[in-house]
Amino acid sequence: MEQPIVKLKHRNILVITIIIGSFCTVLNQMLLTTAYPDLMRQFSVSTSTIQWLTTGFLLVNGIMIPVSAYFMNNIPTKKLYIGAITLFLIGTIICFVSTSFNLLLFGRIIQAMGVGISLPLLQTIMLSIYPENERGKALGIAGIVIGLAPAIGPTLSGWVIDTFNWRYLFGLLIPIILFVIVLSIIFMQNVLPLHPSKIDIPSPILSTLGFGSLLYGFSLVGDHGWTDPLVLLLLILGTTLVVIFCKRQLKINNPFLRMDVFKSKLFINTTILSGIVNMAMVGAEMVLPLYIQNVRGYNPFHSGLVLFPGALILGIMMPITGKLFDKYGAKYLSIIGMSLLTIGTACLCTLNEKTPMHFITIIYGVRMLGVSMVMMPVTTAGMNSLPDTLISHGSAANNTAKQLFSSIGTAILISFLSQATLKDMPHKSLLLSSPITYKSDVLSATLHGYNIAFIVATLFCAMGLAQAIFMGMNKSLNK
Repeated sequence: MEQPIVKLKHRNILVITIIIGSFCTVLNQMLLTTAYPDLMRQFSVSTSTIQWLTTGFLLVNGIMIPVSAYFMNNIPTKKLYIGAITLFLIGTIICFVSTSFNLLLFGRIIQAMGVGISLPLLQTIMLSIYPENERGKALGIAGIVIGLAPAIGPTLSGWVIDTFNWRYLFGLLIPIILFVIVLSIIFMQNVLPLHPSKIDIPSPILSTLGFGSLLYGFSLVGDHGWTDPLVLLLLILGTTLVVIFCKRQLKINNPFLRMDVFKSKLFINTTILSGIVNMAMVGAEMVLPLYIQNVRGYNPFHSGLVLFPGALILGIMMPITGKLFDKYGAKYLSIIGMSLLTIGTACLCTLNEKTPMHFITIIYGVRMLGVSMVMMPVTTAGMNSLPDTLISHGSAANNTAKQLFSSIGTAILISFLSQATLKDMPHKSLLLSSPITYKSDVLSATLHGYNIAFIVATLFCAMGLAQAIFMGMNKSLNK
């Protein structure tokens, strides 16, 4: 398939447009956590209920990602992107004006539908408008979104909540999204080739129920544990439906998501490695703020400031490592990056109540430097192993894998953290006989839980390092 040609001046504006739009969608995912206490008081709901603003968003987002490949092949790029961003805008406006929790949750679901289409579309567009020898740089530029949005999110959210109220978390996004839509109407082009096909009705049903069940099941593990009947039912049901979905795609003439992408061993290996990296990154991003806030007593705003330099490093380094990939390939970048990520994560296994905050900031920065050297170079190497006709399907498969790995990793880390903490927690009778000892033992149990969680995260990273070394034997990773 001939590479789409886009005039340079238009290409630059097109890239700026989709980067700003994607930045808003990723930033949106990070904004609500600090607003939960206010929202619980506003709508008189429990902690488990308010979590649905995140759980529901991630569920719908994860369900939409596999669907995105079909849309990209059947709907012109310009209409699809404007439609996805418009969906996100509608959801954001609903959230901004919400007068009830149910309406706010509905707005989040509409947002997630738009994000589930726009993020895979970002990756596919970037791969399509740059020649193969510049794709590392292209995905590196797209990676800025992944680095800077999570960096700014918690800090910005804390400032907005302290200065205004939770509605402004959505209100601040509305004019920016409107600006992106105007730019899209003027500058977006139909850069992706269409491959029209009739939709196979059972396929999206199987995909939605299968991936939805898996993601929901993993989201419940932290609160209910791995042996809970509902968790087991959802995981078994989800796995079964996903297997049926994949088998169906291999049999039908017009597959919803083409399994041809998995004929490339390099694509399989790079997808696994990028999934492991995502697992290690997202899991630690959830656990570390819990330690900073619950053990050290920092508020969300200052917790965000502690982690800000690391996330900033990720955002700055993404384009740089992309260019390095274009020049040298992914072999040495992935091995060095996974080594840094493994060492950095191992250092977090020793956290205690007196660990200096600057130590955490430095180690987190080392981890993010490692992530930047692996994530986009490895993803690009896998995508380059596919023909142009499979790029949209490869993007959907890669993003779905990342979503699943993130959910699995978070579930495992939170599970180990909770179980290790409960196992060492002192009996409440000690509170009456020796309150000081009880407080000290609770702190020790809590710290033990965090230490165990990071030991498990280190094992994830070690697996990724082994995978990177194994892939390094493949000459196609080198230039």
